[in-house]
Amino acid sequence: MKFIKAKRENDKMSLPNDPMILLSYVNTQLRDFYSSLEEFAKTNSIDTDTIKEKLSIIGYEYNAELNRFV
Repeated sequence: MKFIKAKRENDKMSLPNDPMILLSYVNTQLRDFYSSLEEFAKTNSIDTDTIKEKLSIIGYEYNAELNRFV
């Protein structure tokens, strides 16, 4: 199976701007590849607070026990 790496700008991952697409993307990454949001963020040079802020706009917050935004 071949995976395509996400486009990066200045060594930072470009996240989707649309909160619903971001939610889907992040939850899929957490489910399939990462054991925590911190691991996902560190691996991809992303600030966890930025993700949390964007997803809080649509009423989602990170649940560490489930390792997903709910």
